[in-house]
Amino acid sequence: MNKLSKEEKFYLITRNLKEILGSDDLRDIIEKKDPSVYWGTATTGRPHIAYILPLLKIKDFIDAGCEVKILLADIHAFLDNLKANFDEIDSRTEYYRILITETLKMLNVTKGFTLVKGSDFQTDKNYTLDLYKICSLTSERDARKAGASVVKQLDNPLISSLIYPSMQALDEQYLDVDIQFGGLDQRKIFTYAMKYLPKLGYKKRVHLMNFMVPGLNGDKMSASDINSKIDFLDDGKTIRNKIKKCFCEEGNTDTGLLPLMKHVIFPVFEILDRKVTIKREDGTELEFGNYEMLEKMFAEKKVHPQDFKIALSEMLNTIIEPVRNEMVKHSELIKKAYKR
Repeated sequence: MNKLSKEEKFYLITRNLKEILGSDDLRDIIEKKDPSVYWGTATTGRPHIAYILPLLKIKDFIDAGCEVKILLADIHAFLDNLKANFDEIDSRTEYYRILITETLKMLNVTKGFTLVKGSDFQTDKNYTLDLYKICSLTSERDARKAGASVVKQLDNPLISSLIYPSMQALDEQYLDVDIQFGGLDQRKIFTYAMKYLPKLGYKKRVHLMNFMVPGLNGDKMSASDINSKIDFLDDGKTIRNKIKKCFCEEGNTDTGLLPLMKHVIFPVFEILDRKVTIKREDGTELEFGNYEMLEKMFAEKKVHPQDFKIALSEMLNTIIEPVRNEMVKHSELIKKAYKR
């Protein structure tokens, strides 16, 4: 890639985001250097198609010259009220490592990022002391509020779930980054970090948030809800059956399938240099140069839901297939990680 201007870097880093906390600070950082950014994922349930959204942004960060760190948050996974022991979480973390690497490869990203395991630095003496310090400053109310959209909430929460936001804040310092990136569901943890890190004498970071793809059932797509997601291990038939069951009314754009087209299919197919097409029942074929064209024609009832579902299923399978083909080679790891 040719050398980018500072404005081009800012555009790449921020395009398609839903919210930025610290836009002016980001511009100041870009003026001085290439920013460093991290995205963290708790290694819990099996990743699904919505994971492509943050990985698309990671491609943008790398293309903009950022130093990118991907945190495989194994300790966070244990803290999140899950019935998984450390052996299972170790296997899940390895599963995530392989899957993220293969998905980035599918997106033509093979370098420019580092995978970091949380337990490799979160048990460090200085990290632990800082964790005690930040916990001594944090009220139970603030800790619960910070994790409300991310950590499983109970009426009588475990202390482990209240520690989760404090660790995520400290990760910004100990990963030595300028930016933390995540979904909109991370916003309360991000504002918690902005409030409490300066109390420890550490700088406030920039926070970037992307769109959250709705699940197939209308809620957030969740790794723990098999009916809400398209899994990277789903074969073509399974994908078709899941999409077939989704609500999709002729002319009604209020369906969870259109966001999949907008945020997954169109950007990935652009990278793969493939055309987005829908075959009609009468044998004719529609080609769409952008998402807006598709949405307009769908609203005008020029695209039938059945044709749309068939095409979407095929395009999702095209994206997932190379990743799935690699993951099925690790059947023993999958059994250890998910007991199936």
